[in-house]
Amino acid sequence: MWNRPRFDLKVRLTLRVAAISAACFAAISAYFLITADRAAHTRIDDIAAIVAKTLELQQGKIQWVASPRSDFPNLDPVSTYVMTPGLCLAFRGTSGDILQRFCSGAPIPASPPPQVFTAFYHGLFDPGREAVRPVIVRGMRLGEVVVSVDPAVQTADAWHEAGRLMLALAIALPLLCVLVYAALARALHPTRMIRTGLEQIAAGDLSARLPPFDLAELSAIRDVFNHLAESLDTALAERAELTRKLIALQDEERRHLARELHDEFGQSLAAIRALAASARQTAAQDCPSLLGECDGIARTATGMMETLRGTLFRLRPPDVEELGLVASLEGLVAGWNGRSRGETRFSIRFDGAFESLPATISASLYRIVQEALTNAAKHAGATKVSLALAMSPSEIALAIDDDGRSHDPATKSGMGLLGMRERVAALRGRLSFEASPNSGSALRVVIPLPAADQPVLERAA
Repeated sequence: MWNRPRFDLKVRLTLRVAAISAACFAAISAYFLITADRAAHTRIDDIAAIVAKTLELQQGKIQWVASPRSDFPNLDPVSTYVMTPGLCLAFRGTSGDILQRFCSGAPIPASPPPQVFTAFYHGLFDPGREAVRPVIVRGMRLGEVVVSVDPAVQTADAWHEAGRLMLALAIALPLLCVLVYAALARALHPTRMIRTGLEQIAAGDLSARLPPFDLAELSAIRDVFNHLAESLDTALAERAELTRKLIALQDEERRHLARELHDEFGQSLAAIRALAASARQTAAQDCPSLLGECDGIARTATGMMETLRGTLFRLRPPDVEELGLVASLEGLVAGWNGRSRGETRFSIRFDGAFESLPATISASLYRIVQEALTNAAKHAGATKVSLALAMSPSEIALAIDDDGRSHDPATKSGMGLLGMRERVAALRGRLSFEASPNSGSALRVVIPLPAADQPVLERAA
């Protein structure tokens, strides 16, 4: 299944803030350029109006004094006050000819605008537009004033102002990203604690709790998390207690069944053997041909007694509390080595002191090992089974490895493995069953020790 790439939330939010900030800077720059263009056009319109009014006054003065010498139009007086770099003043007569023109030189810019900006600015605005004002005296149109600005000068001025904004953007945007990332990292720091708590819950540590947070949203998550952890802890504790009671009831039923089999079937088989021996004595005197049948009955009864003895051993193993876990497991392994007749080799290794181990844990470990050995020998067809039992002050670890058929469904399911899972769950432990890296199967069981027993275990160790 295709998975989308994952991005860090801080990086994603920082990039979004940077994109929004850049868009805002772009909008501000566009607004500034539009405003600057309007201001430039308003300025040349005002200059055109001033020049036109000045020429009208010049013409009125000439007519008032009735001077035969006419120096109209004269742009020199007004040009002294309004001329700026790149500005052009001109008077166009009624015939359309330019009668007088003044243009100030445009300085060479230190950093000319790029061609891309020039094309963009010329396409968006009209920097070479002329401002025209008519010169009218006593109702007679004498001509018109034409004012314009060199497009290169206006473009250079716009680029200079835009460059200042771009410089501010180049400085402010990275600084803003750093500050936003730092603020987000600080604000999202509790998410690491939430993730750690979830990982602890997933690992089975239901004692994990989250501390109070400053943010209301994270505090709500913290309340839900802690409530969930407490609910799961309570539910698992109740389940473990129920499982413990069911296992205790199951063990009691096994002991009762073992007593019934021993008392009823055992005595009956012993009686059959006695009767077969008596019948053999009688047949030896009166009917020798029945000796074979009597011996067959005796052998059948003996075989049934051996089978019954093995069944009783499985139903009611030796008292682990009296013999101890180490001795009981060593006896179990020795029994399997004896019954397998060399076909399967069983070995066991201990690490730690198990004398002060609670009886409930010892009995459950014995049953788990018993089921695991049966599963490996009968279902997986293993030729080598190794057991390792290690104890620390906080937990007990059981490892069982074999070289059998790990792909056999019977080794991964069935009542045996289900019973092991139930016993491990009753002790609040963890069980894993998987294929071994080389061949065969690997069973791992970890059972935590009660806190009240830890000082005793440490002194015993």
